[in-house]
Amino acid sequence: MYYLLTYNVEPDYLQKREAYREEHLKLAQAACARGELRLGGALTEPTLGAALLFEGASPNVAKEFAKNDPYVRHGLVKNWHVNQWAIVIGAGIEPI
Repeated sequence: MYYLLTYNVEPDYLQKREAYREEHLKLAQAACARGELRLGGALTEPTLGAALLFEGASPNVAKEFAKNDPYVRHGLVKNWHVNQWAIVIGAGIEPI
């Protein structure tokens, strides 16, 4: 199953994230290495947040990532949501 984790960020996110960016990227790289995180990136112009696509047996894989993310723990993320994503078509991803 695929799960989309979305972040809505604080207005001063870009100024504050540098202090936590290395830890955030290490967390993301570890999730990629485990095969959980498939895609991730910022929503830009303006900076609204981020979207991260996870694969796992339950939404807990995405929820645990968010709970451990320094951007969330230090208040840069106003709120986050995890939704199951029924992918219909896409490069390199098996549809449900």
